[in-house]
Amino acid sequence: MAEPIKRQFVSFSFYKISEDFRKLAQADRQKAKDSFIQAAEEFRKDGILLCYSTLGFKAGVDLMLWQISYELDNFQKMDSRLNQSAMGPYLTKPACYISQTKRSSYIDKHNHVGGSEESRTNILPGKFKYIFVYPFVKSREWYLLSKEDRQTVMDEHIRVGNMYPSVKLNTTYSFGLDDQDFVVAFESDIPGDFLDLVMALRETVGSKYTVRDTPIYTCRLRELKEALDFLG
Repeated sequence: MAEPIKRQFVSFSFYKISEDFRKLAQADRQKAKDSFIQAAEEFRKDGILLCYSTLGFKAGVDLMLWQISYELDNFQKMDSRLNQSAMGPYLTKPACYISQTKRSSYIDKHNHVGGSEESRTNILPGKFKYIFVYPFVKSREWYLLSKEDRQTVMDEHIRVGNMYPSVKLNTTYSFGLDDQDFVVAFESDIPGDFLDLVMALRETVGSKYTVRDTPIYTCRLRELKEALDFLG
């Protein structure tokens, strides 16, 4: 009997740096940043860590850490280390979305091409310049449709997605783990292509079953040191 496929847990954690941090002497700011980096880098022993700057893109958040691990507890250990760092007193966490990978049941009849990554149980970040992250909730009516009807709707959704190969989709599942049904994260080097994709998806039948797909976070991939230096 084949062993079950291991599924990853995923966290999109958004942080805000207080104004008091910018008032510190330069040497103290650098000490705090070095301490934060050291604490965050420890996570790489437990999984995948990517850093994104949200500065100038979204009010209320400055930094996003995309964490991927096979153990849910590793996210808790990560935040504990960050809180204990010299940057900890200047950090708040306005948003965090927890999810897990799961193979999509809708892609079996499709050739896996283009930007669709919904069949993956293991996320392989493409390290594109940008990632667009948001929680996603479908209506209860959607789940009451027959499997055949849902497949027909998703066929259109997948067809539209494949028209934008420059956009890579990462869909993870949050049922019972967090407030939303899914967390979707689109990676791309071309923000305009993502905009066009979202507009095209608004015109599909599936969009009428969307209850919530906000807030949306636009994030720019940066090395952790670079992202912190942007903050002052």
